[in-house]
Amino acid sequence: MNPTATDRSLRIIYMGTPEFAVPALEKLVAAGWNVIAVITAPDKPQGRGQKLVGSPVKEAAESLGIPVLQPTNLKDTTFQQELKALAADLQVVVAFRMLPEAVWNMPPLGTFNLHASLLPNFRGAAPINWALIQGEKETGVTTFFLQHEIDTGNILFQEKVAILPEDNLGSLYHKLMTLGAGLVLKTVAAIASKDIHPLPQDEALAIHSAPKIFKDTGKIDWTTSATSIHNLIRGLSPYPGAWTELQGKSCKIFSSNTLEGKLSGKNPGEWTSDFKTHLHFQCGDGILVVQELQLEGKKRMKVDELLRGWKG
Repeated sequence: MNPTATDRSLRIIYMGTPEFAVPALEKLVAAGWNVIAVITAPDKPQGRGQKLVGSPVKEAAESLGIPVLQPTNLKDTTFQQELKALAADLQVVVAFRMLPEAVWNMPPLGTFNLHASLLPNFRGAAPINWALIQGEKETGVTTFFLQHEIDTGNILFQEKVAILPEDNLGSLYHKLMTLGAGLVLKTVAAIASKDIHPLPQDEALAIHSAPKIFKDTGKIDWTTSATSIHNLIRGLSPYPGAWTELQGKSCKIFSSNTLEGKLSGKNPGEWTSDFKTHLHFQCGDGILVVQELQLEGKKRMKVDELLRGWKG
């Protein structure tokens, strides 16, 4: 088989699970590419009734009429035999779990992944979060061929995007989701037409890692600078939220700003408020201005809404 740039018969298997992976799948199908199957996570129980619910990618695949596989174990020989029988030419991975070599090495044209950073910077599970937490001014998306070590394969294409001061995880996620969908389409077309020039990753550019986010990741250390804390809040908003304790209760902060200077007589972590419009925290360097927050047991609200009903 020698597919050309206009040949859409290339047999493609698409792997992904969350919302982030949906636009790329939809774009491939809309462009006429032959997506023969989708592999996604098993259904999960949700809500009070613990009803089994399919992933966003499963829902999209079913609406597009594409067969769906949901293996619990990617190393299972029965699954791998089923995968081999599909005789894919190419596999595309977007926001999925780690693949064993027997899976990623199966198709003759390889398996490529979309990663939400400018590799090799921010390798790992949470690149969008960490780009914001580290105060980056620019990030992007990368397509690369899978190999043994996670996020280290030869780069195919990259697209950059500016991180604006007002960006948080929610807004940057959607920017990169859209940008990434276009890059997946570009990458598939280039592979089909044999117009690719994979480049090894430059290890000198691997400045930051992007490990999985845990609850402790979001705990605010008030001895650090107001800018660092503000970036942590941006990187974890709207989910899971940076948090601290306020009057003995857990408090998530979703939106903030910073001021230079020092609150009179206040140590890091201590705060002042007029109980009308503002809540200011002293940081190790500078002042954090809280704009939106959620006290334990309460709904998320603007700081003035909270203060009107709360007198400390």
